[in-house]
This record gives sequence, C-alpha cells and structure tokens, in this order.
Amino acid sequence: MKALLLLAALSLKAQPLWDPAQPVRSGMRGSGVTVFSGMKIEPFTAEILGVLENAGPKQSIILARLSGGPLAQTGVLQGMSGSPVYIDGKLIGAVGLAFNLAKEPIAGIRPIHEMIDSTRPSNQRARLHLPCLLSNSGCPETALLPQSKAADFPFGEHRLSEIATPVSFSGFPASAIERFAPQLRSLGLEPRQGLTGGSGSRLPIGNPAQLKPGAMISVQLVSGDMSIGADGTVTHIDGRNLYAFGHRFVSLGDVDLPFASSEVITLLPNLGTSFKISSAREWLGTINHDSSTAVRGQLGTKARMTPTTIQVRGGGKTSRYQIEIVRDPAMTPFLLQMTTFAAIEATERVVGAVSFQVRQRIDFENAEPMESFNIFSGEFSSAMQAAQNGAIPLAYALQQGFPELAVKNITLDIDATPARNQVQVEDVIPEHRTVRPGETVRLRVLFAGEGKRFTRTAEYRVPVGATPGLLQLTVADGPTANLLELRNVVLTTPRGAAQVARLLNQLRTNTSAFLRIWRAETAYISQGEDLPRPPPSAANLLSRSQGASAIGLNYTSKIAEVEIPIKTTMVTGSKTIAVEVKE
Repeated sequence: MKALLLLAALSLKAQPLWDPAQPVRSGMRGSGVTVFSGMKIEPFTAEILGVLENAGPKQSIILARLSGGPLAQTGVLQGMSGSPVYIDGKLIGAVGLAFNLAKEPIAGIRPIHEMIDSTRPSNQRARLHLPCLLSNSGCPETALLPQSKAADFPFGEHRLSEIATPVSFSGFPASAIERFAPQLRSLGLEPRQGLTGGSGSRLPIGNPAQLKPGAMISVQLVSGDMSIGADGTVTHIDGRNLYAFGHRFVSLGDVDLPFASSEVITLLPNLGTSFKISSAREWLGTINHDSSTAVRGQLGTKARMTPTTIQVRGGGKTSRYQIEIVRDPAMTPFLLQMTTFAAIEATERVVGAVSFQVRQRIDFENAEPMESFNIFSGEFSSAMQAAQNGAIPLAYALQQGFPELAVKNITLDIDATPARNQVQVEDVIPEHRTVRPGETVRLRVLFAGEGKRFTRTAEYRVPVGATPGLLQLTVADGPTANLLELRNVVLTTPRGAAQVARLLNQLRTNTSAFLRIWRAETAYISQGEDLPRPPPSAANLLSRSQGASAIGLNYTSKIAEVEIPIKTTMVTGSKTIAVEVKE
C-alpha cells in the first residue's frame, strides 16, 4: 500500500515555474492559493508592486499587495508562509515576508528559483558550543539554541521581516510556554497554546498524493503526551520533492523532521500579526533540508524519532509522559529541556524552596549508555537546572557527529520535594599538617546547610617514595571537580564515540564531594587521560602537540582522587588546604 502511495506521489505533475530571466514588473497581477478554513485551498489575488533586487546576498524579494478572502481584515497571516503565487499560470514564488503593524496586506514573495537552489543537499548542520557542560549552575537558557538570523529589510521606521512561524504546543502549561517564548522568538518561531490534545504519535499515515500547493503542513517536533508542531504552507511539489515556507524554519541545514497535513481551525485577526490556528492530521513525509529561503521535504517517508519517557513524582502523585522527539543535533536537546521543564511544572512548583532528584539514562545506538543521578535544590532556578541535566550532555554527544551516538531512548525519573536539600563544603581540617611517605593523611570535612551540620572523614595514603614538598588537598563538589578534571577534554575534539561516552559517564554527581590530591606542577592530557609527571622526552612531545594554552591550564597535576559520598543532598562549594610531605 505504501509503495502505491509513493507511485501516486511520483506521478504528480509539477506546476510550471517562472523563468528567472524574465523580469517581474510592477503592475503585473497574479493569483495565489492558501488555506483559510479547514483543509480547503482557496485563491487570493497578488498585485505586483516591484522587486527588491539584491535584498540579500544573491537574493531578491518581490513586493505584492494581496487581496481576497479575509485578507482585508487579517492582513498577511502567520501560517501563510509558503503560499504559492502564480503569474500566467507559472509559479513565481512564495509568500514569505510581511510588515508588522501594516494597514494593508503587503507581502514579500520569495522567488521560487531561490527556494529550489538554496535547498540542495549540503551535509551542513547547525552546531552548538557547550563549554558549560561542566558548569555548576547549568548552561544559559540560550546555550542549547542554534544561532539563526532572520531576513530583515528596513523601510524607515518599518521593517519587512520573515513571517514568524506559528508553533502550537499541546500538553504544556501556559507558564512553561511563556518561559521559553523569548528563545523561540529569537529563532523566528511564535509559540501558541494548542487547542487539541497531544495525540501526535497516534496520527494516521496519510496519502501524500493528495497534498497540493497551498495546503497547510505541520512540522512535528514533539509528539505523544506532549506535542509541538510548526505550521507553514506548501509552495511547490515536484515528484516526491516538496518545497515550503518561503523562508527558513530555523536554518538547521540537513535535517530529518517529520511533517503532517494540517487543518485550519480558525483565523485570529490581530492588531500586530494575525495567525492561523491549526491542528495536525496525517503523517505525509519528512523535511530533509532547512535553508535561509525555504524548507525541502520528501513525500511518503517517515522520520525516525527519539522515544522519551519523563516521570515526575511530587505532591502525592506520579505523572508519566511518553513522547517522541525529533532526531537533530541542534533541536533535540532544546526540546528535551522544554518538555522536561513542562513536566516538572505541571506536577510541582518551580519557585520557592524545592528539590529535584533526577535519574537519567540515555541509550545510544552503538556506544555505552550514559547514566547519572543528581539533586538540584534552591528557590528559583532548580527546575531549569533539572531540565538541563539531560539536555546538556545530550547536546555534547550529538554535536560530535559520530553515528554510534545516535540516541535510541531517553529516560528521566524525577522526584520533587517541597524543601531545600543542599549543603556546602564549609571547612577541611587535617589531622596533621605534616606527613611522611607511607603515612596516611586524615581529614575531617565539615558540611553545613539549612538547619544541619555534619562531618565526613576522608583518607589518603602517601605513597612510599613520594617527593618531599607541599601536597595540595582540594575538597569540591562534583561539578567543580568536573571542571578541574575535564575542561581540557571538553575543549578538544574527541577521537571516537567511545571516548565521548566515557567522558559523559565520568561526569561526577553533585551528591558527593571529591577530595583531589594534587601538586602545583605541569601535567598533560592524552586522549582524555591525565598524565602527571611524564618522562622528559614524552613531556617535550606532549608540549609541542598540546600547545602552550593546554600546558598552562594543567599546572595542577592530579595525583589521586577520593570520593566522599553524601547521596541524599546536593553538595556545593570548594575548600583547599596544604600538607607538607617530609623525608
């Protein structure tokens, strides 16, 4: 049956395209098609006002005044992006830009040949830079976003801008949507509360042969108990290839994003920008390229998704969310962060004294799974830190580009408690200030938090034959220990998927303190491993291969490390003392 649908799609006759050598002139009249209600494709009129030549690098924009249907009341609508416009039966391009707060529906039309040329396969993907993988307070909320710049053309006080892509959220608390709205808008996405339940994973497979230019589609970023869909309009179909939007989605490059047909429930006229409210209906294909001028898709294929389970316990109840998230190195971590935060907020308060115990597992296709346990506690940002707990290491893994690190499953198990659960390393007290080789250094570590103070002991036996001199002892929380130990590794390119998986599983929990024994001397790193005091010949080779910056960063040669487990509370802070090794 699927093969028959694909044959039907291949038999579709493409609409003739406008010859780019033939100028489009002011005064020409054309017609366009889009959906104003339900799934009915309806016409509108386009009066050509002129052409903005070289409005961008080798890009031009056709200006047109639109009329017909409800456009006199609504102006150019969000969701019209990609609506095709024809002159003499030939496709000139797609509605893609508009003026905010305009009194008339004047639109910028993206020429069709620019849409097609810019969406050819490129093997380029959006990338992120994540040194905050080792941060004690998590990444900034914008760190997990690809940097994407929208087309924007000034006209005095007004600007001709890409029409924002409406994004519908179902199963999300309204406050969670608003929390991420600024980041979404920075990508050219306009978040809206969905009017239907999150049933995206249960959408039926549709007939791609029935899809026509002017129809609405919804790019399904998340489906299941929560869903996120980004809406636009089909511009052109050529066999199994589909072109839509008339501008970027997020400028992700080569992607694998499923899309479905979409039904317009109603139009909402707005003094700023009016928009369509729609709902996804049937799976139809996959978006496989996202460029600055259009998206290109393929009919009759179904993108692979990442099965994700988020379970939150708190307030005497347990909430379990089964969702699927798109597989994309740039978007998957951000979407995981949003869905996790929404699941927490729907179950437990996110402001005030609260603690979240987070157990996480990420299963990769052909690499060691990552497992972690952390506690996040505070009064303002703990819920966001808990939401980033899985997203940040996932982003780091996916950005390395190893096929073995494709994600099979993600599981998050979160326990919420309405109280602070945090202690700080307050003091480190040695039993003796001097020690001889072969003897044991004994420490009392004092921890303090709200209404509690306790000590833990730690021991380190100085090896026989140890060099006399100062021995530095640092007791630090897990993230601080990660920063001391792994910062060079994170900032260098890993050699394989196994090294990435090993690094992720070496990330220390924030429910323990770690005693680091070190000396103030040069150390080196090779393939992620610390090499204290290598032979002179090896040190000379390593210094030339790693560079001066790497050497300077490692004047803290680690000798040993001892974990001081607490397990039931979040640990913060760091203290360093020194003892002297004497002959």
